[in-house]
Amino acid sequence: MPCEVNVLIAADHDICEINNEFRSINEPTDVLSFPMLEFSPPGWSPPGAGAIDPETGALPLGEIALSAERVDKQSREYGHTREREAAYLVVHSVLHLLGYDHTDEAEGKTQMRGREERIMQYLFDTEDK
Repeated sequence: MPCEVNVLIAADHDICEINNEFRSINEPTDVLSFPMLEFSPPGWSPPGAGAIDPETGALPLGEIALSAERVDKQSREYGHTREREAAYLVVHSVLHLLGYDHTDEAEGKTQMRGREERIMQYLFDTEDK
């Protein structure tokens, strides 16, 4: 089933405003996720018939706000390309849209990081393709 995610690529000052409005944190961040559905437990589960957009036939997962400035800065900090950093942040954010979370520092974080690593390996490890 196709899924739909709206992505906003914004400057730090815009991300800061969004972060402040929705999380009461008045500072920029690299990526924000706004899920349309609740997945419990995290991961894929069949949605109800009403969740599918009748115009597109897609399941709307939610929205992502991505800081272009943070992508650039973090790619330099971590020593990889902007493409890879943007991909990682989108993967990270989509996992949030699917109900994964890393705030508990235990099982949830381990599960989410494992999924991130497998997806990134698939996207960027040319030997597996």
